[in-house]
Amino acid sequence: MKQERKRELGTFVVHVQHYENATWQGEVVWADKNITQRFRSALELLKLIDSALDPPKDDGLEVEHET
Repeated sequence: MKQERKRELGTFVVHVQHYENATWQGEVVWADKNITQRFRSALELLKLIDSALDPPKDDGLEVEHET
């Protein structure tokens, strides 16, 4: 029987600043924790959101805390 993990929910604000090379660049804010991170592609954006809701995966992306 497959064991399911309950995932945390979150609210994210996405600011798309550029559309180049057929993808988005900008920043995402995790509103619940006031954490901001820049992204260089739509795939990277999805990975950031996924890793924020399901830490710790060592995928090389680090979350930067806003001060």
